[in-house]
Amino acid sequence: MYGCEWDEETGEVKGYDQFGYDGEDLITLDPKTQEWIAPKPQAVITKHKWDNNRAAWLKKYVNYGRRSLMKTVPPSVSFLQRFSSSPVSCFATGFYPNKTEMFWRKDGEEIHDDVEKGEILPNNDGTFQMSIYLDLSSVPPEDWTRYECVFQFTGVREGLVTSLEKSKIKTNEGGEMKGGSVGSTENLCMIF
Repeated sequence: MYGCEWDEETGEVKGYDQFGYDGEDLITLDPKTQEWIAPKPQAVITKHKWDNNRAAWLKKYVNYGRRSLMKTVPPSVSFLQRFSSSPVSCFATGFYPNKTEMFWRKDGEEIHDDVEKGEILPNNDGTFQMSIYLDLSSVPPEDWTRYECVFQFTGVREGLVTSLEKSKIKTNEGGEMKGGSVGSTENLCMIF
């Protein structure tokens, strides 16, 4: 059995890792010395083996963590608009990790006017989603192609750039989804 305990009064956190056999303690890790304690003679050989293999196990688990922490999963990006008078949302989903930036550009320059950023939210599969909204109510539709949505992971120079085209915008006017899509977003629920 392993885990940790937290003392609310002192704020102290104690970890434990122990194994038993037939209802009795067999071997226990001392968290202060990081050595195994074998209260039973049957566990002494295991204690010596585990004490001597600490570095190898540490390297193994650091490698597991590194692979998990260093992986990146790019998003699927879609444009959404509830009604023709609503802001256009650039919706990115399925990305990992959540250290990201998302912004709108016009003619290649980042813009902030008429832009509202949404929160980064978790998906149920361990990935994340995010939206950024652009109010185009005063922009003629023929000028929409001057805009693009940029998604990039923090610390990475290159981002995923998606040009805005009216035909790529999914809407729910008329009770049905219209327009094409960017990426492979399935079962998309539009909530604004």
